[in-house]
Amino acid sequence: MFDSLTGKFANAFTALRNRGRIGSGDIDEMCGEIRKALLDADVALAVAESFVAKVNERAQAALPDLRQSTNQSQAIFAIVNEELISILGGAARRIRLAKNPPTVIMLAGLQGSGKTTLAGKLAHYFKSQGDTPLLVAADLQRPNAVNQLSVVATNAKVPVFAPEVGNGVGDPIKVARDGVAFAREKFHNIVIVDTAGRLGVDIELMNEAKAIRDAVNPDEIIFVVDAMIGQDAVRTAQAFLDGVGFDGVALTKLDGDAKGGAALSIAKITARPIMFVSTGEKLQDFDLFYPDRMASRILGMGDIQSLAEQAKQAFDGDTAAKLEAKFAEGDDFTLEDFLEQMQAMKKMGSMSKLLGMLPGANSGAMKKQLENFDEGEIVRTQAIVQSMTPSERREPKILNGSRRLRIANGSGRSVKEVNSLVDRFSAAQKMMRTMRNGGSIPGLPVGVGNSAPQSGGLRKPPPNNLPNKKKSRSGNPAKRAQEEG
Repeated sequence: MFDSLTGKFANAFTALRNRGRIGSGDIDEMCGEIRKALLDADVALAVAESFVAKVNERAQAALPDLRQSTNQSQAIFAIVNEELISILGGAARRIRLAKNPPTVIMLAGLQGSGKTTLAGKLAHYFKSQGDTPLLVAADLQRPNAVNQLSVVATNAKVPVFAPEVGNGVGDPIKVARDGVAFAREKFHNIVIVDTAGRLGVDIELMNEAKAIRDAVNPDEIIFVVDAMIGQDAVRTAQAFLDGVGFDGVALTKLDGDAKGGAALSIAKITARPIMFVSTGEKLQDFDLFYPDRMASRILGMGDIQSLAEQAKQAFDGDTAAKLEAKFAEGDDFTLEDFLEQMQAMKKMGSMSKLLGMLPGANSGAMKKQLENFDEGEIVRTQAIVQSMTPSERREPKILNGSRRLRIANGSGRSVKEVNSLVDRFSAAQKMMRTMRNGGSIPGLPVGVGNSAPQSGGLRKPPPNNLPNKKKSRSGNPAKRAQEEG
């Protein structure tokens, strides 16, 4: 979503770095480029003007000190990063849990913003944290809204309170009130109330939302907004804030191709923090919102911290410890270990999204590679490995021609693909042996996985007591007689 904005920020900083010694006019020119980039990304005019003014003011004030610095552009980059974090909300905020359970979370927003899907994702998240969430189907207006929430709840493996069929039938205020009472009776410590939306902000929508709010007295009201609606997201958020009130924002469809200005505008204009973001349709496509990490992504620095957290959740601690022990003891990495790693990677979600968290992911070359990345490659590779017997996974050397043909037929792939996988795995296995034995990896400089030369860069001479190699005898009889004489 932020690809265009990231690219324009990168161009502005590249031009600044190429200036050498930075002057006041250079800062003004950079701020002009940033202002244009923000407005092109649908950031609200007031937010863009305020952001640029603060960056310009701080950079101009720091200019006398910057002239003595050897890396002036980096100092200005740090100022932009800090101000970007500020307009995104500053510090991250989480759900305030009630002192006396259950904690009631009410979702509000327009129809089509993704409230029902987000309700399931929230429930799935809280369940993973050890809580006992309950979903309440209080959207009785939209056709099949109750049924959709029931399906989402089944996928998330959480209970749902849905006494009415919906489709315009039933009292949503009574359902919401009874749902909270049911949760208290059954000892659910989190209640998520899914409410009705409309295609636009109207009096009927506001009155129903206010009535549900007054009936359940929620601990948190989360306004759910579609990040793809641009400037309308800010106007809708302001209308809900004035009419119903809310405590935080959840941005949905952040994986879309819209410009993303809503994320940079809502928190600043409404003075309410963005708490959650949804990046796809799956239950796992859900993240807590961190302003500093989002700023890092926008500025092209990636999000290594989120990537590490996702990896930690996906990779089982016992499996990691077992692999570490195998590596230390000198045992080979097998295709069985490889299969376990692939299955863990699949739990982390889309590989393109994960690789997109790396620094420089939006740069020309890497961006093109990510766009061409085939997500199905992992599935095809897994099919090949799963078509092998346990002994073949442990000892790939026994894979002769007939075995490889059987594996190809079993996985639905070609023998060429099976050969390619085995060859690549053998090369990786050999490299791991080299690393374990302290050897060097071809193509890497000293200090990057390779051992540094000893004794000030001079290698030790070979010992003198090694036996001399026996010279080979010439095949020419005359020459051989001369050598032996």
